[in-house]
Amino acid sequence: MTSKIAPLAIALEKAHVGRRRFVILAMIFIVTVLNYADRATMSIAGTGVIKDLGLDPMMLGMIFSAFAWAYALGQIPGGWLLDKFGARRVYGCSLFLWSLITMMQGTVGWIGLVGSSAAITLFGMRFMLGLVESPAFPANNRIVSCWFPTSERGTASALFNSAQYMAVVVFAPLMAWLTHSWGWEHVFIWMGGLGLVATVFWFALYHEPHSDPRLTETELQYMRDGGALVDLEVTRKATKPKLKMKEVAQLFNNRTLWAIYLGQYCITALTYFFITWFPIYLIQGRGMTIMQAGWVAAMPAICGFSGGVLGGVVSDYLIRRGVHPSRARKTPFIIGMALASSLVSANYVDANWMVIALMALAFFGKGLAAVGWAVLSDTAPKSMVGLSGGVFNGIGNVAGIITPVVIGYFVATTGSFDSALWFVAAHGLLGIFGYVVLAGRFERVVIEGAVPSREAS
Repeated sequence: MTSKIAPLAIALEKAHVGRRRFVILAMIFIVTVLNYADRATMSIAGTGVIKDLGLDPMMLGMIFSAFAWAYALGQIPGGWLLDKFGARRVYGCSLFLWSLITMMQGTVGWIGLVGSSAAITLFGMRFMLGLVESPAFPANNRIVSCWFPTSERGTASALFNSAQYMAVVVFAPLMAWLTHSWGWEHVFIWMGGLGLVATVFWFALYHEPHSDPRLTETELQYMRDGGALVDLEVTRKATKPKLKMKEVAQLFNNRTLWAIYLGQYCITALTYFFITWFPIYLIQGRGMTIMQAGWVAAMPAICGFSGGVLGGVVSDYLIRRGVHPSRARKTPFIIGMALASSLVSANYVDANWMVIALMALAFFGKGLAAVGWAVLSDTAPKSMVGLSGGVFNGIGNVAGIITPVVIGYFVATTGSFDSALWFVAAHGLLGIFGYVVLAGRFERVVIEGAVPSREAS
């Protein structure tokens, strides 16, 4: 009887703590949905862009990769900006700028650019888009580290990371309809406009824990006691951190951190296949129409979202059951990446429904494995949360530079996606190697020489 009452009592106690942290999570989820939707605009509009602007697959692959070049290069500076100025200002400015640049991409067709001039212009705009978006995910990680205790961090990280799938579920059919009905230019115009509206709401509603008027003292103390870095913003203002290369270098000298970086690289390769070439694979490789591709692309995305949420929930559940965070985070990652590798089986089936089923399974696995940000929240040095996220995401997004170009090369030279799918699937096995062989125990990294902070680990 006592064993049944105890969990109920704990649940009731948590219910009275407050829910402001979940409102904050909903906010970053919505912004991240817009973030990924803006990244995916070119994949939906890609077929129309190729036709109207006279581009070839190699040109489109380079345009796809432009985003990742800038996104990867901007991660460390973006992380440093977060540690120096805080998430509210940096994230809000980032949202405004990337929305504006998204709108600008829709003007390329209207001003009459074609061929190489159109490709160069779009490359430049996608490069700028990647640069201004670079603080987004380190900001998400910083916000989750501040607002969520360790036992809830996996679920919170999984939810904001799963926004990439929800972006496809919600916006892929909408963007396909805009392309079909009004033209591909309207995809960029409308998506950029939504982001500008979201910027107003961000600055109006988001605050750091200590300055949030709707956060109760009870919930604040619950967060602090559970390991949330609630004093991070107070420490930032008090210490005014400066970038020290000796401390930064230590982020590259830790074997476990490198395993985490490798895992993020591999899962990002899968992500970039999904948000760049996947709709085009359905159209060119499987003979679907633009409207069919828009709706069909949503199905694997739903599975990816489900897997992402499940991975976070399972890892947090294991932690609450007394399992070490290291094993709790590694388990869904290994299982998920094994499932993600199954997408190569699409090369050996003919029926489109079987292809979609295999892709759905693969993206469920990819979602299940998406615990990297939770791992980083558990391991990042307290004084360098933003910068650690920048390094982690920067190395991860090198995959965004390589993957679209390699796939474009395979498609241009072979006329099929078979080799491309083998290339993408291999990243699942490489990620498993990183977490099984290279990674040690996931514990908070201590940086020598860093200013001590007041947060509990």
